Amino acid sequence: MITKGDYIIQLRSTKKSGICRKCGKVIRHFKGYDEWITIRHLPILGREVYLKIRPRRYQCLECDNEPTTTERLSWRDSGKNYTKAYRDHVLRCLINSSVEDVCLKENLGEKHVEAMLSESYFGQNPLDHISYIGTLGLDEIALKKGHRDFVVIVSSRFEGRTQLLGVLPDRKKETVLEFLKLIPDTVKNTINDVATDMYEGYLNAAKEALGESVEVVVDRFHVAQSYRKGADSIRKKEQKRLKKELSENDYKELKGLLWAFRKNPNKLTETENDILETAFGYSPDLKKAYELRNAMTDIFEEDYTKQDDIAAFKKWEKKVIKNGLDCYDSFIKTLNSFQSQIANYFNNRSNSGFVEGLNNKIKVIKRRCYGIFNIKHLRQRILLDTLGSELLFTK
Repeated sequence: MITKGDYIIQLRSTKKSGICRKCGKVIRHFKGYDEWITIRHLPILGREVYLKIRPRRYQCLECDNEPTTTERLSWRDSGKNYTKAYRDHVLRCLINSSVEDVCLKENLGEKHVEAMLSESYFGQNPLDHISYIGTLGLDEIALKKGHRDFVVIVSSRFEGRTQLLGVLPDRKKETVLEFLKLIPDTVKNTINDVATDMYEGYLNAAKEALGESVEVVVDRFHVAQSYRKGADSIRKKEQKRLKKELSENDYKELKGLLWAFRKNPNKLTETENDILETAFGYSPDLKKAYELRNAMTDIFEEDYTKQDDIAAFKKWEKKVIKNGLDCYDSFIKTLNSFQSQIANYFNNRSNSGFVEGLNNKIKVIKRRCYGIFNIKHLRQRILLDTLGSELLFTK
């Protein structure tokens, strides 16, 4: 909407020809002007700028009924009341911002900004622009905190670059399978492996859609969560017992045990080491669980082959049984169920750390925009915030 103080620049086309809308040939027979149109352009000195122009019309003398064609303006998409340059300006403003903020700064309606985003590169299907995948990642994120309305984030990692492939409405096997089948065969052939968690819907969908030749890797960090949870369960149990049995002064010596127990043993301070030694003196089982937890972490740090790793897993399991610990029962069950997929990590050291990194960015986007509950809009915002700086700013 033009207001006092805005700039209005009147243009005149210097083109001498057009393209016939019927036959596609170049036409030069001038047939007059179309109606005046007003087009929003880049601001000047903080003021809104509008371009006014009457497009030229040309007549094709070779087609039946000699139709007329209005010239197309290369700097404006047909039917739009803004230039391509202004659209890109709005999208640049939208990076790391919200639709509401951009609307206030640019004096635009939300629907206008959302339409610009939808009609841009970022509104297109990411699969249309992907030629190589490398490692394919599958993970979920909740649209609303505390609710179980998960959406699946499908992404790829190749040569240090993470790209979004899709946002799926739910984590059902059928939904994931349908999406994976949409990947063109030429692009499927570039998938080296699939990194995911232990959710069987992902594992089965990947296996069915991509075949046995593509390795499915259960992410080592999800595995670590499982066995560390087992170790932490005995810490909680033993701390609860010791709080009842020890005097108040003796129990104070265990202050800070939680963080000392969870911390990387190579980064412990002298004080933290003392806390652990005190706790282990009261609870030998806690010491055994701690050492076995660290031993499992060490396995993942070794330069093993897949077969070496499976052998190391079995050896570790025997130690757990020998020590009579039940805190790792759940993890051992998981380890035996997904042994091959977990051990696939040692073939290429693939993991879904890049997916977790992307998930963190998505959480920031959601927080900044006070929640995005439309899946299409979420996908567009992820693409804009991850690729916008590269595509919209001149280097």
